[in-house]
Amino acid sequence: MTQSADKHVLVVDMGSGSAKVALVSQHGRVVASAIEHLHTQMLPGGGVEQDPREWWSAVTAAAKATVAAAAVPAQSILAVKCTGQWSVTVPVDADGTPLHNAISWMDTRGGPYNRRLMNGTLRVAGYDVFKLWRYVKLTGGCPARLGVDGLGHILFLKNERPDVYRRTHKFLEPMDYLNFRFSGRMVASYGTMFPYWLTDNRDPNRIDYDSGLLNLAGLERRQLPDLLPVDAVVGTLRAEVASELGLLPSTRVLAGVCDGPAATVGAGTVADYQGYFYIGTSAWMSCHLPRKKTDVLHMLSTMPAALPGRYSLVAEQGMAGRCLEFLKDNVLFPDTAPGVAELSDPYAVLNQLAQQAPPGCDGLIFTPWINGVLVPADDPYTRSAFFNQSARTTRAHYARAVMEGVAFNLRWLKAPIEKFIGRRFEHLSFIGGGALSEVWCQILADVLGCPIRAVANSRYANGVGAALAAFAALGEIRVEDISGRIQIAREYQPIAANRGIYDAHFREFMELYKRLRPIYRRLNQRGS
Repeated sequence: MTQSADKHVLVVDMGSGSAKVALVSQHGRVVASAIEHLHTQMLPGGGVEQDPREWWSAVTAAAKATVAAAAVPAQSILAVKCTGQWSVTVPVDADGTPLHNAISWMDTRGGPYNRRLMNGTLRVAGYDVFKLWRYVKLTGGCPARLGVDGLGHILFLKNERPDVYRRTHKFLEPMDYLNFRFSGRMVASYGTMFPYWLTDNRDPNRIDYDSGLLNLAGLERRQLPDLLPVDAVVGTLRAEVASELGLLPSTRVLAGVCDGPAATVGAGTVADYQGYFYIGTSAWMSCHLPRKKTDVLHMLSTMPAALPGRYSLVAEQGMAGRCLEFLKDNVLFPDTAPGVAELSDPYAVLNQLAQQAPPGCDGLIFTPWINGVLVPADDPYTRSAFFNQSARTTRAHYARAVMEGVAFNLRWLKAPIEKFIGRRFEHLSFIGGGALSEVWCQILADVLGCPIRAVANSRYANGVGAALAAFAALGEIRVEDISGRIQIAREYQPIAANRGIYDAHFREFMELYKRLRPIYRRLNQRGS
């Protein structure tokens, strides 16, 4: 097929820090793209919010720039597909107007209400055993004690913003809010409503809300959007939106997909049990699975995949690349520091610094839990630290230690995942902004002890995955063709000489968690 005959999907990837829009061909090629940065409000008491109106402004600006730069015939753009951050809650009225800022997946204000909901006489890991069994049986998971899921967000609004809760017509995830703005239809997909712990997910082809779970949480079905299959067509573009973007009104709008399942496709890991991990603002490790499964002890579960009839492993670790951003903004390169304004690419400087420090950072260890621990442990109190600093600790040590700390956290996760799926990963694909760092790729190969395959166009892996899933849904390609359309930029092999250092430091990393956990609990549980 010649390039002039290519077909395209316009993909919106609504991340935590930016809205990325890309035009992707059926071959997996990113024809054009644009990015618009987003603001995040950090509020007292664990609040983290964004403005949904800013989302839409950023998305339309990036979409117009992308369509203009691509200069392809409008009729070649078959559909719009939204992916992005999830466990993010937008309460809207009947007209779709937001009644409150979007509550982020980093927001912990719902923690007390989730913990209260899951409390009981006979408990395991902080959960009432009977409620836990019920949630796991139906949903495949359970409400997070940190309160960072959609259920926690709604319970926070119900208890602390009752005026907003009463006026809410629907609670929407980012992809579903954007789909409403594109199409005028207020619906969700099987996957996007997963983090609300209100759906029966036992059959991936027939998912709906469970009345018993709604009653248990004290929530009303009328405030939740109707559900569509992951490969469904929501509708077509509203005429005014099509005109603004330079698209045809007949352009289809497809059901949204969370970034994790989209990334599982975009990493090229389409077959069951093929593993990959992501490092962007957050980090996770995942693969496709043929059936619903849960490991309560390690907080592992499955959710509806981007491909119909499949499941995707859920193992979200929380902050990762955000730790490097935190180091950049608050320690090494704050805006007010001399010379910072002249840095054209602070992350390139961080990579150069990390390369200057030796493996193991002369004993400096960083723990990346700046917002608590998610998986493989549910711990809302433990926090982040640099351990074993000395007079010889340099900026280079700090930069590399953050990268190594995120790698240690993924290694902590890798073992229970391999047990969960019943096999070891022979290699892992790597996507997200972190995959652009050669030094981080090598650290991860050394720490995880297996070849690491950095995916080409790794920043757009979520979008490419969503686009290829869209093409499959539209019947333009076969699912089995997808892996061959994902290119690997480079494979990194573990360096044997570094393994002993990292094995020893990983043991200390885990010992730090074990020994410091009671101190963090005493410091941080007051008022929780």
